[in-house]
Amino acid sequence: MQAVLFDLDGTLVDTAPDLAYALNLQRERHGLPFLPEVTIRPYASHGSRGLLEVGFGLLPDHAEFEQMRTEYLELYTKVMTRQPQLFDGMAEVLQEIEQRGLRWGIVTNKPRRFTLPMITHMALDSRAGAVISGDDAPQPKPAPQTLLLACERMQLDPEQVVYVGDAERDVQAGNAAGMTTLVALFGYLSDMDRPEAWGADGCIQQPQDLLAYL
Repeated sequence: MQAVLFDLDGTLVDTAPDLAYALNLQRERHGLPFLPEVTIRPYASHGSRGLLEVGFGLLPDHAEFEQMRTEYLELYTKVMTRQPQLFDGMAEVLQEIEQRGLRWGIVTNKPRRFTLPMITHMALDSRAGAVISGDDAPQPKPAPQTLLLACERMQLDPEQVVYVGDAERDVQAGNAAGMTTLVALFGYLSDMDRPEAWGADGCIQQPQDLLAYL
């Protein structure tokens, strides 16, 4: 193995507090009370679609969905760098990866207009070998294109790469790209998720567990 690629939200960085705060600001705007962060957290890896579902019961086929999605993203833009932080132990894992002479990067479905300001704010941009957002390729995950683009930019074969994510689409994309895939059980999984059935090569309970696969 020559490199590790990470999903962003729910794998590398804990963004749930800011995602939830933006949703609650939107609920407040519409006369609704704040939801507990613990209620919103399992939906944080599912983008605005999942958040609007838990916050307002809206699905993409609802007439107001696009308007509410635009409103949510505008609010999130204002608070997205409020308190994102690496998951506990992740800073040490990144340092260990670098000390071993390996490389790491980020592949997320998050749009670039959110991804780059966040990782720049966290001073990760100069350390990552590649940062690929959902709109950098014709199809985001679960299609493998964004993962393959990361390999291209890092000049790696997919077989040399471990991909770590907290959603089934991460495993599907990594498997389709020919990578070793791991599920981050510390991410934004709900009680209904069955990660053992996703077809990953393994599951990790905490970031440090990743080192055993390298």
